[in-house]
Amino acid sequence: MYVALLVLKNALRHKLRTILTVVGIVVAITAFGLLRTIVDAWYAGANASSSARLVTRNAVSLVFSMPLTYAQKIRQVPGVASVALANWFGGVYISERNFFPQFAISAPSYLEMYPEYMLSPEERKAFLTDRTGAIAGRKLAELYGWKIGDQIPLRGTIFPGTWTFTLRGIYDGADKGTDQSTFFFHWDYLNETIKKQFPRRGDQTGVFVVQLKDPQQAAEVSEAIDATFKNSLAETLTETEKAFQLGFVAMTEAILLAIQAVSFVVIVIIMAVMANTMAMTARERYGEYATLKALGFGNGFVALMIFGESLAIALVGGAAGIALTFPLARGFADAMGSLFPIFFVSEDTLLMQFAAAILIGVVAACIPAWKAARVRIVDGLRAVA
Repeated sequence: MYVALLVLKNALRHKLRTILTVVGIVVAITAFGLLRTIVDAWYAGANASSSARLVTRNAVSLVFSMPLTYAQKIRQVPGVASVALANWFGGVYISERNFFPQFAISAPSYLEMYPEYMLSPEERKAFLTDRTGAIAGRKLAELYGWKIGDQIPLRGTIFPGTWTFTLRGIYDGADKGTDQSTFFFHWDYLNETIKKQFPRRGDQTGVFVVQLKDPQQAAEVSEAIDATFKNSLAETLTETEKAFQLGFVAMTEAILLAIQAVSFVVIVIIMAVMANTMAMTARERYGEYATLKALGFGNGFVALMIFGESLAIALVGGAAGIALTFPLARGFADAMGSLFPIFFVSEDTLLMQFAAAILIGVVAACIPAWKAARVRIVDGLRAVA
C-alpha cells in the first residue's frame, strides 16, 4: 500500500509535466483507436459476409451485365440451393453529396438469403406486394429522416429518369456488424421499365447471388458455375462473398497501409516522449534513490517505483484515451454519413489501445529504471551535495 502511495506522490510531484504527458498519451491512444476503427470499417463488409453465399459477376468487369437466362443454368449446378439477382442502381437523392448504396433485387429470394436484414412481417409483406416499394436500413432512414410510407425520388445515372419509390420497410441488423445503410427495391420494376425505354438493356443483371447447400463446397461450385459459361459472350467469375468484398478493399490497399502505419507511428512517438519524461524524472531523483538504498531498500524496489510511476501515468492517459474514442468515433461516423456503413469501436481495438498504454508505460521506464537501479549510493549522495 505504501508503495502505491509513494508512486502516486512521485507522479504528482511535477504536476504540469505529468498533466502534459497524460494529455499526450490521451491524444495518441485516441488517435490510435480511431485509426484502427477506420481500418476495421474498411473491412467490415468482408468480415460480415457469409461463407454460404457466392457472387457471380461478369468476368471482364462489374460494369458489364449478364443475361437473366444465366439464373436458371446456375440453379442447375450441383450444390446450389437458390439464386438471387442484384443490380447496382447508382441514383442520386436530392444532390450528389447524398451517396448511399442502392440495389435492385429479386426481393423474395434475396431476403431469404440475408436473414440478417430483419424486417417485421407486416413490412416484409408490404414491400413484396408493392411493385414500386423499397426498404432501407435503419441508419440510412435516420440519416435522412425517412418514415414508412414516404416517397423517395432517385435521379438515375446509370438508368436515366427520375424513379420514385415508396418506403415500405426499415430493416434492422441482426447484430452491430450488419450494414444498415443500404436501399433496396424490386429488380422486376427496374427491368420492366428499362425494357420499355431501352429494349436491349432489358433482362440483364449485374450479379447473381448464389446460396450454397454446403459452404464447404464453395470452391467446387464456383468452378462449376464458371465452367458452365466458359467461351460464352459473357463469361463469369464466381467467388465467395468475402472475396468479392475484399476485391473492393484491395483497390484502396495503399491508403489502408498508410493508415495502419500512421496508427503505430503515433504510439512510437508518444513512447519516445514518455521515455524522455521518465528519464528526466529519474535523473532528478538519483539522490533519493541513493538514500533509499542506504536505508536498506534494494535495486528492485527502486526500479519498481519507476515502473509503477510510468505505468500509472500511461494507464491514466490510456483510460482517458479509450473513453474519448467512443464519442469521437460517433462524431466521425456522423460526419462521414453512409461512406462507412458499419462503424463502431470493436473489442479488439479496445484491447489494442489498452495494450499500447501498457507498452508505453513499460518501455518508457526500462532504461531509467535500469540506470536508477545501478546508481551507487556514493554517487547518488554526491549528486545531492
